[in-house]
Amino acid sequence: MAKGKRKVPDINSSSTADIAFLLLIFFLITTSMDTDRGLARLLPPPPEDEKNENTDKIKERNILQVYLNKDDALMCGNDYIGVDRLRQKAKEFIANINNAENMPEKTQKNVDFFGTTLVNDKHVISLQNDRGTSYQAYIDVQNELAALQDEHQKLHAQVQNCLQNIKIVRYDAFDAMGGEMSYSLLLTDANNKGIIMTSIYGREESRCFAKDIDNGKSSYPLAEEEQRLL
Repeated sequence: MAKGKRKVPDINSSSTADIAFLLLIFFLITTSMDTDRGLARLLPPPPEDEKNENTDKIKERNILQVYLNKDDALMCGNDYIGVDRLRQKAKEFIANINNAENMPEKTQKNVDFFGTTLVNDKHVISLQNDRGTSYQAYIDVQNELAALQDEHQKLHAQVQNCLQNIKIVRYDAFDAMGGEMSYSLLLTDANNKGIIMTSIYGREESRCFAKDIDNGKSSYPLAEEEQRLL
């Protein structure tokens, strides 16, 4: 008598979808996803005419070459230095205190309060890296250069709040007086914020007083001589 084929029991897969959904939720909760890292840098726009050969070339003395090799060794100019010295080396290059011929050239400009002086505004810092340079080393160098830029911006903001405008006008406060012994003195910063000091000279007494100046205006009435200073 032939034996009948054994019937294979069916697998109940009705709950498979529920299990897969629960596993998906589990992995989404427990798995950490790496976020993209990068540097926020504003690049210059492309030249309008790439074929224009009359573009101004930057002189070699105005460029500070910073190079990272495949071993993360940092070269600044002709010297190998540590990252902690990069900011100071860049400051020395930009300042060019002794006006060396191998450092950025200076031009004469009229600076408020200082008059005509030599200013360095043509310096460029060029950063290059090798294909084998580690990402962390590149970030460290970028951070030092970015910190140098932040220092420059903070210093510029502080200078704007320093005394920059000094004007004085002398006059005779009274018709019977001579010698222009009375005066008004203006002291303001780059934002035209400061004070006007006035001294009125008389035969028997002299009086001094001050008036605030904000954005070129005062909250007190100004005499004709004081208005001439603004």
